[in-house]
Amino acid sequence: MTQRRMNVESFNLDHRSVQAPYVRVADRKELRHGDVITKYDVRFTQPNAAHLAMKTVHSLEHLFAEHSRNHSQAVIDFSPMGCQTGFYLIMEGEPDIPAVLSLIEATLTDVLAAVEVPAANETQCGWGANHSLEAAQDAARAFLKERAQWENVIA
Repeated sequence: MTQRRMNVESFNLDHRSVQAPYVRVADRKELRHGDVITKYDVRFTQPNAAHLAMKTVHSLEHLFAEHSRNHSQAVIDFSPMGCQTGFYLIMEGEPDIPAVLSLIEATLTDVLAAVEVPAANETQCGWGANHSLEAAQDAARAFLKERAQWENVIA
């Protein structure tokens, strides 16, 4: 059975054929005035086999969003996937996998050194109690351990 082409790039990805963890270019958009943004699929867990707990996702989102901007001014957004298997990293500029892999590695190294989750409070976050620094660090450690395979997307 052939599935129809969907508007959302990730809906056209056969999630059975990938091998997490990985980083891949998910989309590239050229805006009206020639600016380019690139969306990266930063997949932490194997789709349909494992997922990150919400406290882990939430804390990684805060930590990565804050710390990644210490390494690159091109970071636009770091957003969790609803399936809780990874994140979308949106960057200004043409796709550059080596630079993005270095950014991710540096940022996750910062996550391991963190002593708190940034903005994990009722004033700065919509669910300030829903965080776990330890769980975020465990996920970062596991992702970093597999650094050599980040560019291998298909099993």
